[in-house]
This record gives sequence, structure tokens and C-alpha cells, in this order.
Amino acid sequence: IQAAWNLKTRALTEMVYVDEIDMDQEGIAEMILDENAIAQVARPGTSLKLPGTSQSGGPSPAVRPVTQSGRPITGFVRPSTQSGRPSTMEQAIRTPRTALTARPITSASGGYVRLGTASMLTNPDGPFINLSRLNLTKYAQKPKLAKALFEYIFHHENDVKNALDLAALATEHAQFKDWWWKVQIGKCYYRLGLYREAEKQFKSALKQQDMVDTILYLAKVYVRLDQPVTALNLFKQGLERFPGEVTLICGIARIYEEMNNISSAAEYYKDVLKQDNTHVEAIACIGSNHFYSDQPEIALRFYRRLLQMGVYNCQLFNNLGLCCFYAQQYDMTLSSFERALFLAENEEETADVWYNLGHVAVGIGDLNLAYQCFKLTLVNNNDYAEAYNNLAVLEMRKGHTEQARALLQTASSLAPHMYEPHFNVAILSEKVGDLQRSYTAAQKSEEAFPGHVDTQQLMKQLKEHFAML
Repeated sequence: IQAAWNLKTRALTEMVYVDEIDMDQEGIAEMILDENAIAQVARPGTSLKLPGTSQSGGPSPAVRPVTQSGRPITGFVRPSTQSGRPSTMEQAIRTPRTALTARPITSASGGYVRLGTASMLTNPDGPFINLSRLNLTKYAQKPKLAKALFEYIFHHENDVKNALDLAALATEHAQFKDWWWKVQIGKCYYRLGLYREAEKQFKSALKQQDMVDTILYLAKVYVRLDQPVTALNLFKQGLERFPGEVTLICGIARIYEEMNNISSAAEYYKDVLKQDNTHVEAIACIGSNHFYSDQPEIALRFYRRLLQMGVYNCQLFNNLGLCCFYAQQYDMTLSSFERALFLAENEEETADVWYNLGHVAVGIGDLNLAYQCFKLTLVNNNDYAEAYNNLAVLEMRKGHTEQARALLQTASSLAPHMYEPHFNVAILSEKVGDLQRSYTAAQKSEEAFPGHVDTQQLMKQLKEHFAML
């Protein structure tokens, strides 16, 4: 055994050595000089880019839908989480910047909305403040005025370069003893994508003044650097100094949720509710977790709590309708969806409601109504991959093979991270005798969801067919 182990170790060493020789000089220099570079193959449970490597094992995609980055859909939409991490240029272009626009992400700062008020709106005589004519050095020597001016430049004008220049001059005038300016410089570096420099500024500010906000900004930097474990440790150290701080507990829960560790996330969300029982994000996420854990009655209690708190929007009534349906409270199901349609603010929300109504129709056995609902989903949102997949299943039941195949191909191209369209293509191709296409689609399904038993059985059958040939 020892000899075999030595042989294995030597072979691995040689493989790494050869790989290093093949790397060109430019690649080596880039690795040495790039401070933001992260490991290409992360250890299990230490990366947000590979959430499937979580040691606890996340929820199954068969039970809980996932985003294109492989994470389960959460119960609460947060900033910078809509896009996931698009793996191809096509997905990046197709991915909306926010939940409400169809424009692609163009830059790191493109999504920041100006926080202008009526007094600051552009008037016919010119802008409120002409930044190009400001003498930043003069204003940096007036601390009270400089802070107000910085916030106007940074938040309203979104001019990170001038904001950074003003902050650098002001912190120099304060002899590097003002922690507030260090935090602002860190925010500018973060917006510019210079995460290591931002980390240094936030750490320096924390040494001078222990603040919850600074801890939260530093954790954002670590999340961007794909270091969730470091961010978790930072939050836990912060909780030792600020016991019961809701934002820190919520930050821990979010990171666990992004790492697919749903059970730990739910525990921390419950801790949030112990400190603040009106925290909308915690209530929504716990309700969503109960719904996907096959406990719609308990989820219904959480969503009703949100309704009592005054949350009144399309998403809440959509979730209430689903919970009522699966909890067999059919008298409230359709009225909830009707209210959701009434409150929908855009076509994407309307499409979601019609899609869920289609599922209700399938559940009660009215396939004609389901067909119409899925069609209405596509009328409102032509990129709804799930609706294409379900329409294909209904077409297949009618015996329309070619139409089903076309719909499934559209679904798989729109959402390559979903396993259902690939598996359905594999089943359809296997039935008509196209074994090669069936095998290719089954491989894609297995890649999207390795634990899918039906895909594994189909792969086994296809391999037996090929062996016989």
C-alpha cells in the first residue's frame, strides 16, 4: 500500500510539474501580479461560484428551482443577485440588469440609480453643481462641507473618480485619523472593482472605529472575492462586539443560503426574527423554505404575517395562491391569483402568475386551461423557459412530436441550467429511435442535475443499446 501511495504521489507531482512548464511566461506573471485572482478549483464549501460543492448538500433542483448559477431561488430578491454569474456572453446579454429592465449589464457601476431629489434635478440654467469647475482641494479643507459634497458626488452624480479624489484630499487633510473618510475611499475602490485596496481601507477604518456598517462593507468585498468563509468569520467576530445586531445575523444567513446550506440559513433567519419580528426578508425566506420543504400550511402562516404587516404586492399574493393550492384551500387559491394579476406592475410579474395558474390547472386535471395559461405566460414573457418546457409536455400528450421537440429545444437554449428540458428531449428522442441525440441530451441533463434517478436509468438503457449494437 505504501509503495502504491508513493507512486500515486509521484505521478500527481509530475502532472502538476508538466502543467507548470506548459504555462507561458505571461500567464505566470499574471498569476503573480493579479491580487484579485482566486483559485480556479475551490475546496468544497468555500466558494460561491460553485455552490454545488457545499458539504451539506443543497436542495434538489427537482424540488426547488435554481438560478443559472446553480443556486436555489431565494424567497427575497436582493441587489446584485438577479444576474447570478453568467458563464457565456450570450447569457450575459440575455440577463436583465434588474428585475424590471431588459438591458444587459454593461459595467460594474451601471446598475447604480441616482438618488436625486426635486431640489437637485437638472434645471434650464444648468446642473445643480458643476463638478468640473469645483476646486476639490479647497473643499477638502472644510470637513463638514466636504462630507456633504462627497455624498452628493457619490450617490447623486455617481461620479466615482471625483468622489475618490475628494475623499483622498480630505483624509490627507485629516492626517489619516478620520475613519469616515477611509470608509468612503473603500466604497469608491469597491465601486471601481479594486477589491484588495477597498479591503485595506475598511480594515484600517475598523481599527480606528468599530462600526457595523464598515463590517458589512468589508463582508461585501470578501463576497466579491469569492471568500464566503472569511465573510462568515468576519460577521461572527462582529456579533461578539455587537451582540444581537440584526444586519450581521442576516448577512450570515444570506451567505449560507448562497452556499446552498439552507438549513443553517433558516436557523439564522429565525435568530433574526428573535431580535426583530417584523423583518420582511427573514419572514419571506423562512416561508419559502417551508413551502419547498413540503410544508405549505406553515409557509402560509408566514406569508399571512407579511400581509398583516402591510406588504401588499403581486409576489406576496402569488405565493399565497400557491400555498393555498398545495394546502388544499381551494376557495382562496383563485382569488389570490386574481389579486396578484391586478397588482402586477410589469409583464414579467404577469407571466409568473399565469405560469403558476397553469400549474394549478394541471393539478386539477384541466389540461386545456393549463395550455391557455402557459400560452398567456409566453405572451407576457417570450423568454419563459419553464413555460416552453411545460407546453412541450402538453403537446407530447396530444401526439404532436415535432412541435414538442421545437418547444423543448427553445427551452433548453433559453435555460441551459435546467435539467427538465434536456431530460424531456432525451425521452422524446429515445421514443422515436434517435439514440445518439437522446444520449447527448441525457448527458446535459446529468450535468445539470447529477442526482436525477430517471436520467441515470435512461443513460443505463442507452448504454445497453449501444453495447448490443
